[in-house]
Amino acid sequence: MYNPVPFEENRLDVLHAFVRAHPLGTLVTNGPDGPEATHLPLFLDAAAGLLRCHMARANPQWRRLESGQSGQCDGRALVIFSGAGHYITPNWYPEKREHGKVVPTWNYVAVHATGAARLFEDTPSLIRHLSELTDSMEAGFAEPWSVADAPPDYVEGLAKAIVGVEIAVDRIEGKWKLSQNRSAGARQGVIAGLDRLGSSASREMADLMRKRKPALR
Repeated sequence: MYNPVPFEENRLDVLHAFVRAHPLGTLVTNGPDGPEATHLPLFLDAAAGLLRCHMARANPQWRRLESGQSGQCDGRALVIFSGAGHYITPNWYPEKREHGKVVPTWNYVAVHATGAARLFEDTPSLIRHLSELTDSMEAGFAEPWSVADAPPDYVEGLAKAIVGVEIAVDRIEGKWKLSQNRSAGARQGVIAGLDRLGSSASREMADLMRKRKPALR
């Protein structure tokens, strides 16, 4: 992705933490008819450098990945993870009153992960994946639900209706676009404006901006 230096985030621990906090990703692959995308929760196996997910067997996208092994498409995948985002009005910049040479923008946080994808369809591997994904999602509950709580034959039946996808991540990059390229006064104006809005989205963005060091000017 286009990622000017002030917005770059390359620390692996920060990127991994973001993926775990925002596990719903957009899986993008390139098929014979062009790009295809599916929104899926993903499990990050950080130690192995892998992302795992699954999709409905009825979804034709996995077949494009399968055909990629025979050269019909490249067999690679991009996963996009999105976090906080908010519109930024020029009214919050002190420069608007000084000379008016300001325009709107959008602040946001995103992580892109790219790598070679492979499929797995055997029942034991699918159930292991469903268990790891579910355990990660349920970890915050007082009484977490487990795949083992459901009847085994029911789970095995559902597993036949899905296909697993594992991505060996060879590139991961983050973009924290939080007005780091603006003046200190402009940043403070944006934070104050977001605070005044008082929505959950504006508060989240304001907090991120407070924590992020601005670029040197």
